[in-house]
Amino acid sequence: MEDLSPDWPEIGEDESGVFFTSHDVDFEAGDPDRLIDWIEHAIGAEGHELSRLDFVFCSDEFLLEINRNHLAHDYYTDIITFPLNDNPILAEIYISIDRVAENAAGLTIPFEDELHRVMIHGVLHLCGYDDHEEDDIRVIRKKEEAYMAILAKEA
Repeated sequence: MEDLSPDWPEIGEDESGVFFTSHDVDFEAGDPDRLIDWIEHAIGAEGHELSRLDFVFCSDEFLLEINRNHLAHDYYTDIITFPLNDNPILAEIYISIDRVAENAAGLTIPFEDELHRVMIHGVLHLCGYDDHEEDDIRVIRKKEEAYMAILAKEA
């Protein structure tokens, strides 16, 4: 079985904030300080506090393995969110760069737009939003759009 431990950045385990790392892909989030400010703003605006949030960018195969081993789901997905504490938020968000690229191509939108949508989608899940029912999907999509607009203004 593949080692499912990402290569964590050189930070202390008790360090708070938003962190980006990658596992089995050569990827770095563009303009990380801007993304961190945006994510921290969204968490605060949703009435939550942040302890630590780790984004792990990975391949389809790595995320499929996590999906199989931890959730007993045998399918590809763009994101898996592991909440470790509700408030303050302590969590890991795994994002398949392969799936984000495929989604972006299918929607004919820029890769970064889809990546940012997926990132804020995971954050919104951590803030208590769901996407299993039609009404819930409408609410979370509206929130995604609002936060995407905020990020676009900061560009």
